[in-house]
Amino acid sequence: MSYRGQTSLPADLRHRWGIEEGGEISFIDLGDAALVIPGGVQVARRELHRVLRERYTAGATAIGDPNLADQ
Repeated sequence: MSYRGQTSLPADLRHRWGIEEGGEISFIDLGDAALVIPGGVQVARRELHRVLRERYTAGATAIGDPNLADQ
C-alpha cells in the first residue's frame, strides 16, 4: 500500500478479471479482512446478494421441516 492508501493488484488477477488500467474494483470490509471484487460497487452488491440468497436457501432447506422451510 502506498503512503496515499493506494494498492495494486497482481497482474494475474488483473488479467483473469479483465481489468484494464483504471478499471473498477470494490472492497467489502469483513472486519479483520477485506474481500476484493472486480467490477465496482454494483457488481459487489449483486454478488453479496447472490451469496446470501444461496446461504439462506441452503440453511432453510437443511431445517428439514417443510412448515419451517420458508419462515
